[in-house]
Amino acid sequence: MDALKSLKRLARLILYVLERRPDEFGLVPDNEGYIKIKSLLRAVNEEEGFNYVRPFHIDDIFALYPDFQVDIKDSLIRAKNIDNLPKQVIALNPPKLLFTCVRGKAYVFVLEKGIHPVGNDRVVLSATKEMAERIGKRFDQAPLLLTVLVRKALDSGVAFYSSGELYCADIIPPSCFTGPPPPKQKEESKPADKHKESALKTMPGSYILNIEPDDDKKRRTQLQREKKEIDWKKERKRASRIKY
Repeated sequence: MDALKSLKRLARLILYVLERRPDEFGLVPDNEGYIKIKSLLRAVNEEEGFNYVRPFHIDDIFALYPDFQVDIKDSLIRAKNIDNLPKQVIALNPPKLLFTCVRGKAYVFVLEKGIHPVGNDRVVLSATKEMAERIGKRFDQAPLLLTVLVRKALDSGVAFYSSGELYCADIIPPSCFTGPPPPKQKEESKPADKHKESALKTMPGSYILNIEPDDDKKRRTQLQREKKEIDWKKERKRASRIKY
């Protein structure tokens, strides 16, 4: 009985998200109302009491309600009735500041190339830091929060779209947002420095002696000896040929 009740609650939640307010859950459907099933489940898992939900639970809902008002196409899902969905329209008066998150590993690229869409047709933006971080944690455990300067972006030709309580843009240029300072690039050690470092690691607490000059001296001494021996043999051979 408890499992049946949980499934009914899940069906109601999914219909509410897909039919009416996906923006409340940080989701932006495409023009046909579709959302990635993976994105839907991540949003549902964030709700209290629904962190157990997996793809097969959607199959269980269809088994319980054969006429469940949802369409599935490949990896996408939507409600059959999308009349009440918030549409993406030009935002005539967007907030002065909007927020979005990016992966830490992609931050250097973002600083150079701007903010591009990840997992959506457009960059998803929020008027609150909390929602931006909620969305960001779906693709990175420690996402970097960026602040979009809306007026500057508008002056640069960026068009903003509203989708319920969320906003979207095709791209945010590098000059139109602020964020944490870029990570410091580690200077690569020179080969000689690496050699010294490895020597220090192998002989902790010891002095490092440069033995290369002594080696060179030994090699020179050996070559001189060999040369003298060769010269001596040549001289002896030449002397033996002289007739007195």
